[in-house]
Amino acid sequence: MKISVIGTGYVGLVTGTCFAEMGNDVICVDIDEDKINRLKKGEIPIYEPGLEDLVVENHERGNLSFTTDIKEALDRSDICFIAVGTPMGEDGSADLQYVLAVAKAIGENMSHHMYVIDKSTVPVGTADKVRATIQKALDERGSDLTFDVISNPEFLKEGAAVEDFMKPDRVVIGTDNDEAKAVMQDLYAPFTRSHERFIHMDIRSAEMTKYAANAMLATKISFMNEIANICERVGANVNMVRHGIGSDSRIGYSFIYPGCGYGGSCFPKDVQALARTAKEYGYTPKILDAVEEVNYAQKHVIPQKVFSRFGEDLTDKTFAVWGLAFKPETDDMREASSITIINDLTAKGAKIKAYDPKAIHEAKTFYLKDNPNVEYVNSKYDALDDADAMILVTEWKEFRSPDFDEMKKRLKNPVIFDGRNQYNIKNMENRGFEYFQIGVPS
Repeated sequence: MKISVIGTGYVGLVTGTCFAEMGNDVICVDIDEDKINRLKKGEIPIYEPGLEDLVVENHERGNLSFTTDIKEALDRSDICFIAVGTPMGEDGSADLQYVLAVAKAIGENMSHHMYVIDKSTVPVGTADKVRATIQKALDERGSDLTFDVISNPEFLKEGAAVEDFMKPDRVVIGTDNDEAKAVMQDLYAPFTRSHERFIHMDIRSAEMTKYAANAMLATKISFMNEIANICERVGANVNMVRHGIGSDSRIGYSFIYPGCGYGGSCFPKDVQALARTAKEYGYTPKILDAVEEVNYAQKHVIPQKVFSRFGEDLTDKTFAVWGLAFKPETDDMREASSITIINDLTAKGAKIKAYDPKAIHEAKTFYLKDNPNVEYVNSKYDALDDADAMILVTEWKEFRSPDFDEMKKRLKNPVIFDGRNQYNIKNMENRGFEYFQIGVPS
């Protein structure tokens, strides 16, 4: 099939590359000329395991190409994915300006029937706006060309996006006619051959499914963090409680690990956007508001533990931070807990020595660029030199089994604040560490 993908960010690049891998003719479009030139050279703007090799291989085969010319892309394709950003507006709603700008460009440049697919995470009712925007542009041209608008939300986990696309749990498609449904079934057939994972529904339900899924997962995280905070106050151990409830098949173990809050490009934005949509329709989403409130507060829990141990004046104190990305296997720092933790500590006079396997460039360039009290180092052990304590923020694999003897040698004090509850408490105490976890009484 001939496919164009508008937007070469995280979702667009993974989508285009994976379709190309299955033999489709894919052309990816972006207005950023520098990014397109880099992609043509095989330079990938994001870190995602397995993606770089697939981009290079498919570009060399001729299955995957890149351009800044949307007309060229539309002329060469029958199926067009909209995969541009929907950043959070000041009021918490999803900002659709980029989606609708693409829709307008499609209406201005299409030359034959197009299947236009919303891949971006968008609020319920966006397909109607996309349809109206394209039709208006066609009317202004005096054109009688036809098109279909389809909703196909993505369910990709950063750090496992290629695998998720290639072996999806489900493919959700929202259409308003059988012909569009058949086209999408054919398109996704190579990815859904082993099991029937193609789920068809109306467009608004498909749009809602993405938000409902992310809101549900965020709710589980905030719920468990609230339980952790209660456990700490009543003298219970949240790690034991998690085992106790996770063994219930109705609950399960997924997304019930306590920690220092969720981040990333999806959960924070989508929870707020869904809450905003609910309020626009006259409904107060009490659970969603609570999920967001708990998550905001959770990012300050580790700093509060540090203040309790070292006092609120952290002048002349240095802390090693292991992990900057919002989760392992990505360089994404959007809404990362590390940002809040580091800013809270440096606001009290602390110095930070930070290490992350992939996200240091993002921290230096964007998220912590205005914080002069952060030093970046090249290894996890280098971060410990002359530090008063270590703070574990992101659960990268290389942090799971460190050399604890080496850690004790390098740290001024054998003190660890663990924002992900990675280590066994008794083992840490036996090694001589003063060890603080989330949801466990000190």
